[in-house]
Amino acid sequence: MKKSIASLSALLIAGSLLLSACSSDKGGNSANESANTPAASPTASAPADSGVIQASDLSKLPDTAKQRTDTIIVGLTDPSGAFTPYFHQSGYDGNVSSLLYTPLVTVDNKGVPIPALAESWDISPDNLTYTFHLRKDLKFSDGSPLTADDVAFTWTLLHDKAYDGDSQIPALHVKGGEAYKEGKASSIEGIKVIDPLTVSVTLEQPNASALTTLGSDVLSKAYYGKDYKFGQLDYIKKLHEKPVGTGPYKLEKFIPGQEVRFVANEYYYKGKPKTEHFIYKTSEGDTWQFLETGEIDFASFSATQENIEKLKSLGFVNILPYTPSTYGYLQVNLEHEALKDKKVRQAIAYGLDRQSIYVDANQGAGAVANIPSSPISWAYTEEGINPYKYDPEKAKALLDEAGWKVGADGIREKDGKQLTIHYLGSKKKDTDIFIAVAKENFAELGIKFEPEVFADFNALVSKVEGGDYDLASFSTPLLTDPADGLIQFVDGEIKGYDNPKFKELYDKGLATNDLEERKQIYKELFQLANDELPVIFTNYRKTVYAYNGRIQNLDVSPFNGIAPSLPDWYLQ
Repeated sequence: MKKSIASLSALLIAGSLLLSACSSDKGGNSANESANTPAASPTASAPADSGVIQASDLSKLPDTAKQRTDTIIVGLTDPSGAFTPYFHQSGYDGNVSSLLYTPLVTVDNKGVPIPALAESWDISPDNLTYTFHLRKDLKFSDGSPLTADDVAFTWTLLHDKAYDGDSQIPALHVKGGEAYKEGKASSIEGIKVIDPLTVSVTLEQPNASALTTLGSDVLSKAYYGKDYKFGQLDYIKKLHEKPVGTGPYKLEKFIPGQEVRFVANEYYYKGKPKTEHFIYKTSEGDTWQFLETGEIDFASFSATQENIEKLKSLGFVNILPYTPSTYGYLQVNLEHEALKDKKVRQAIAYGLDRQSIYVDANQGAGAVANIPSSPISWAYTEEGINPYKYDPEKAKALLDEAGWKVGADGIREKDGKQLTIHYLGSKKKDTDIFIAVAKENFAELGIKFEPEVFADFNALVSKVEGGDYDLASFSTPLLTDPADGLIQFVDGEIKGYDNPKFKELYDKGLATNDLEERKQIYKELFQLANDELPVIFTNYRKTVYAYNGRIQNLDVSPFNGIAPSLPDWYLQ
């Protein structure tokens, strides 16, 4: 799928583990900003979660886990195998990619940009020209050198007319980018290779997210550009199986439906990772069972007291509370006639008991969401926001106003058609809870409810791509900038939603680096999304990570998850 279900799908590793930032063109890690760097937008601190609850009795560790000395195993919902940055088919592909590639620029635990492959950067006073200074002696995982030519190639490739992935680099309006895309120029005017370690890019207009967007992953020109011909990018698919990256690990083997095997990258710029082997276990199964038997070393669960007490009783796991910078939502098929009507969408928001589904059923391990932003974001606001508290009578009144009248069999009808909701969800406990409550809620409203559950996430994505649905449950990956949570509403991914005012405000929010000005713009955007409901916002999660007490150096970032610390993990 082109964008948000590729980049904004739920990164639910072993129950909700989040490893990487918003999309494949975001991410990264390390600091030395130029004096000309615009004020970093995010200023939120890490979530106020309590510290790690240490394992009480490591002697209870299962023999299976005890016997591992150089391998750490983590659960992951099945990726598709498209592990090349900018070409992912799902967020799970991005979790794999986050270990295979390192960006030029990343963010710290407060969301402030810091260096990764680029040791520093300069930004012109007009905020249009970005000059990146690469670290010396950088190498790709095949041992070949990484230079400014590779960075320029990556930016250029993403402006190809055949590119339809999720990168936001083409949306930055690089000078000459459109001419290249249209075939009117053989290179992009605004991209300049100054020397092997220095590359610059000039934009046509300021963009507050440009630094981290431009500072994303780098593709090897020698490898990914060898067969490149303008307008023809299908060849990239053949290279997904053998990625050449810059991350802490190299892909050893991908067995669809079973596992993704990695081996430490000796060319990683920070030095070879402390643990030689890393495995994503992708086969379907009971996460609790895998953790209890030692088949996996790391899992994530809702932060209910029941779960925490159960994890404590295991004795051999450390428990880390965590509030991620994400939000959940029901994607709405706005091309279906009934759901084009804002009143129907608002009726669904009022008519679904989201408090019971997402908060009470999880023993308070979450909160109801009403805007496309995480509460830990500096832009988050509740001012002027409709909470859509559960009110079936309000929902019924809105459906009446929209012309949907209750028929003889209790199902609402309009123009001879019944009001039906075909819902898609992933096979998990949360989906079971949603279906049980929604079934009662929709019956009371006079809506025919038809749920469909998928054991395979990629099959769910395919169904959504085909348009055969009304509502589908998703969650965003980690959001760094407030614009990250809004992109799906302006890039065409939410088919049927095309609001010029929303796009105008979105562009305005990126055109300034003034934090207070951006806050006001995003407040207006959140109020607009809250009113129009291009998706129906559902929840914010509170989770706990449970991991083998032998694992050392594990850390978590509210914006980058565990990916930054993973190269330093080792088994004591």
